[in-house]
Amino acid sequence: MKERENITNEHATLRADIKGMHCASCSSRIEKVVGAMAGVTRVAVNLATEKIDLSWDSNRVDLPGIAERIAGLGFELVTPGAEARISLGVSGMHCASCSSRIEKVVGGLPGVKSCEVNLATGLARVTLDPDLISQRQVRETIDGLGFKAEPLTSSTDFLSGQQQDLHARLLVLRQRLIPLFILAMLVMVVSMGHMAGLSLPDLINPVTEPLHFALLQFVLVLPVLWFGRGFYIIGFPSLLRGAPNMDSLIAVGTGAAFVYSTWNLVEIGLGFEAAARAHDLYFESAAMLIALVSLGKYLEARSKARTSDAIRQLMQLAPDRATLIKGDSQEEILVDEIEVGDLLFIRPGERLPIDGVIEQGASSVDESMLTGESLAVQKGQGDEVVSGTLNKNGILHVRAAKVGKDTMLNRIISMVQDAQGSKAPIANLADRISLYFVPAVMVIATLAGLSWYFIGQAEFTFALRIFIAVMVIACPCAMGLATPTSIMVGTGRGAQLGVLVKNGEALEMAQKVETIVFDKTGTLTHGKPGLTDLGNYSSFSDDELLLLMACAETGSEHPLAEAIVQAARNRNMQPVAPADFTALPGRGISAAVHDPRNSRQPLLQVLIGNFELMQEKNIGVAGEIYRGADELADAGKTPLFAAIDGGFAALVAIADKIKDEAPATVSKLREMGIEVVMLTGDHEKTARAIAGQAGITEVIARVLPDHKAEEIERIKKRGRVVAMVGDGINDAPALATADLGIAMGTGIDVAIESGDIVLMQGNLAQVLTALKLSRATMRNIKQNLFWAFAYNVIGIPVAAGLLFIFGGPTLNPMIAGAAMALSSVSVVSNALRLRFFTP
Repeated sequence: MKERENITNEHATLRADIKGMHCASCSSRIEKVVGAMAGVTRVAVNLATEKIDLSWDSNRVDLPGIAERIAGLGFELVTPGAEARISLGVSGMHCASCSSRIEKVVGGLPGVKSCEVNLATGLARVTLDPDLISQRQVRETIDGLGFKAEPLTSSTDFLSGQQQDLHARLLVLRQRLIPLFILAMLVMVVSMGHMAGLSLPDLINPVTEPLHFALLQFVLVLPVLWFGRGFYIIGFPSLLRGAPNMDSLIAVGTGAAFVYSTWNLVEIGLGFEAAARAHDLYFESAAMLIALVSLGKYLEARSKARTSDAIRQLMQLAPDRATLIKGDSQEEILVDEIEVGDLLFIRPGERLPIDGVIEQGASSVDESMLTGESLAVQKGQGDEVVSGTLNKNGILHVRAAKVGKDTMLNRIISMVQDAQGSKAPIANLADRISLYFVPAVMVIATLAGLSWYFIGQAEFTFALRIFIAVMVIACPCAMGLATPTSIMVGTGRGAQLGVLVKNGEALEMAQKVETIVFDKTGTLTHGKPGLTDLGNYSSFSDDELLLLMACAETGSEHPLAEAIVQAARNRNMQPVAPADFTALPGRGISAAVHDPRNSRQPLLQVLIGNFELMQEKNIGVAGEIYRGADELADAGKTPLFAAIDGGFAALVAIADKIKDEAPATVSKLREMGIEVVMLTGDHEKTARAIAGQAGITEVIARVLPDHKAEEIERIKKRGRVVAMVGDGINDAPALATADLGIAMGTGIDVAIESGDIVLMQGNLAQVLTALKLSRATMRNIKQNLFWAFAYNVIGIPVAAGLLFIFGGPTLNPMIAGAAMALSSVSVVSNALRLRFFTP
């Protein structure tokens, strides 16, 4: 699976797959060894996703060197490649010269590394550099030679390479389980059947025929060991390298039982106390342990496969084929072949394959799988549409604007994958313990066995049983999976609800938030203000004055400016751009515009802004006008003053309606114990009027955009954990300064870059969803960690014979193995409960 690699100057970063990990000891070992390499600045390994995040100084160490070091530990770093392999079905070939011609022409194209054409099967396999040439260019080249090429493969994988590997592994494990359990149960019946009252044939009676009794068990356990050979192939080499893992524990435990029993078999064959030795065999323990642990691995792998259901559902939103409009004809092509500027034909019931603009047609578009919004949105000519959304009832012609990895759907998938592969700080303790856990268990098992034998004067078989039980009950996997599986499921569920979490650290930080700061415009309000009042104090008519102000404001992108321009257009006026324009941040604008009564007159100098701008430019404003502005502000409107050629001309008011859900959201945040603050550049009275409608009591007003970050820092200095909620457009520094930046609304391009958490809708209720999801996920992680640690803390002493000292029972190795196998399954199963999270 190809992953991302970025190199900036001498600093390089990479996210890639790691193969060969089996437990938390593996991931911790890689982190420790690779992290100690000179030049490596960061390494994080995720056991659940089997991925590694690397950062290194390329002047001091290179990627092949890191890969070699990882290989030396017994694992494989799957490094990214710049190649793509495609398959095309070619028809119209009649002889070897046809296939040779295709190979020669296509093979000579820039960016094509190899081309092999099979005449018998009609199959062309091409290896190319996707940065230099596209699959569509290859196909069109073959068509140009007089043949017909049909694409057979797509890079839009509905299941990633990792998912395919996981499902292949599941199939192998499932196929092995049936013969494993049949053979293990046969060994159990032979070895212990007579104890349960079953009558065995005289040929294998342990009293009269001890050799046959032992030999049959030996023969039956050999295929069990063969089916479970992976434990030994992985476990013993890891032990010899000084980096034992969970497989090492199973290999040593079952290996000890098998070797001891085999030695007894030899002694039975030689006639040394044959009848006694026949009752001192542990073949059934080795067989059942391997069967039970294999069952646990299968259940764990199956559960892990379900943790990525959300990613899989997102991937399935992308169609693999699309209809291309070429003049008067249409052609079905792979989505991979779509290029920017292509015109696509979208039928009712089809999903959008790209981000683009509607050039013809109208329809309602279902965006629920991306935004969580259940109601379809009406779209028409000139409207933007995004990949993965569903065209419900009309035919659309859409011009492609973003394709491939640049589409919103692919960026969302990439963001969720990054989050699922990240680590939360809460996992640090488990990671540190996991590194030393397996060696410590081996020491404990050895000391327990020796102590019972030498100090407790127990029989060797009892000491061996204690040794095996301690070895097989310990489970580092439960600790290693406790955090990443919950993060995988939690972030996936968030994506389904329209909440995108960038990483595990943001997810953990969200449940610590004590203060939430809301930006006003576009966050608490709709961000679409309208002109409500126009007080004319000039010699111009109302329409002339409005047109003058609209012309001046066409140079501004501020929502208040758009309100004035839109008001003019609503009166069928056509504002033109000013001859000169200057934005005055935090105060307003200055512009030179033509006189609407006589364009030959000198340009008029227009000022529009707040009262401070009037004072700064020495514009006289009468007291009653200023009092009128206060009344407008008290009503929650934003007053603006206008001056023309140095004389006061108008007092206008603009209002932005508060979102319907704002009061309820603020109320629920308070119920969660969170302080709510509103931050705005508005006048104090206007700000407080809006805040009052939302139920917010703490207001920070008249804050310039570049000073918002300073206000966030000031709140943080009070010892509060602060989240900032904004649209990411003019408050990006504040979002970055906050402990948690929450970017919301429709500006997905900006929001993805700005926020730690991105809310796909503009609905404030999603802030509650994000916080509740975080709390639920952290609660789930703590449950997993508690059970993982409690299981080992309780299980290991019991296996070591602690209860037996006080007259209690010992732990049978088979029961210990079953408990170990189920501990990982219980952790992953608990994490899967987050799939049903509802806010």
